Amino acid sequence: MKLLAFETVTSEGKRRHLGALIEGDADTGQIIDLTSASRALLASQGVSKEESERVTDLLCPPSTLRFIEGGGRAREHAENAVEQVLTQGWDKAPTNEVIRYSASEIKHLPAIIKPPLLRDFMAFEDHLLNVFPKLNRPIPDEWYRRPVYYKGNPSSIGAHKQEIEFPEYAEHLDLEFEFAIVIGKGGANIKVDDARKHIYGYTIYNDFSARAIQSAEMTVGLGPAKGKDFIGAHVLGPVLVTADEIADPYDLSMKCWINGEQWTNGSSAKMKWKFEQMITYASWNEELQVGEVFGSGTVGDGSGAEQDKVLNPGDVITLEMTTLGTLKNRVVRNKPFSGSLEYPF
Repeated sequence: MKLLAFETVTSEGKRRHLGALIEGDADTGQIIDLTSASRALLASQGVSKEESERVTDLLCPPSTLRFIEGGGRAREHAENAVEQVLTQGWDKAPTNEVIRYSASEIKHLPAIIKPPLLRDFMAFEDHLLNVFPKLNRPIPDEWYRRPVYYKGNPSSIGAHKQEIEFPEYAEHLDLEFEFAIVIGKGGANIKVDDARKHIYGYTIYNDFSARAIQSAEMTVGLGPAKGKDFIGAHVLGPVLVTADEIADPYDLSMKCWINGEQWTNGSSAKMKWKFEQMITYASWNEELQVGEVFGSGTVGDGSGAEQDKVLNPGDVITLEMTTLGTLKNRVVRNKPFSGSLEYPF
């Protein structure tokens, strides 16, 4: 399935949905609302309204995280509901709720909202080979020994087509073009051979960065913090593609354009550290939770820092991956640059 979280505006206000993208892409395709489809399916089976509400809330809630927590039973129920919608040609549930939407009608939400944890790794050696010489430093030997990561703010997740605001302490921004997984099965001390079973799905990840304050923070030996966690900076989406849809996650093209100019022509095939190894390392004497996001780190030439380029207000960033679609954002400045990295205590 290609799961797509979105928002609509009704007479009662904004409403969140979780849908399945059934044809086309995330900008022009058709979406089936899983919650409404579930109610329609249950009604067709003679289930009472009250029981239908209870089952739907359990198995097809309008939340990616809660849907994933429902496990295989939720997935099976959702697939049955989608199949019946397509077979029967249903457009509305018995409660008059819309079942089918055009992607042009909706506002995109992040592929997963407020995951329990965001871990971002450094899997691509090409990125390090491009960056470390600019820092006059060799790649640390430790990078070749373990898949290291930092933890980002799960509340700073952004969405496809969202305008990403410059924080007032940033004169310029940068992107980091990454590949991400969402954990579908928790656990501790997970073996590499079993790790693939813990991956629920895959999505595109743009880890926006404020380089100047990031560099300042990390001289202390901690971070990144303000350099990565400003509002909307961790962009995920537009879809979460379930693991069964991708035969080989390490054979996906990764292309990036800024204002139509191509910056990146990479591939997930260049990942030295695989997600299975990341899962094993992260779960070493630690409990992984359902819904956690693991970022791959930046693909080679997937950032401006590697190419002596920066993002300026108004720039449009387009990231494209095989099967995962296209993630697009525009960066904007709504608050003037403060001219300083100093916080006015």
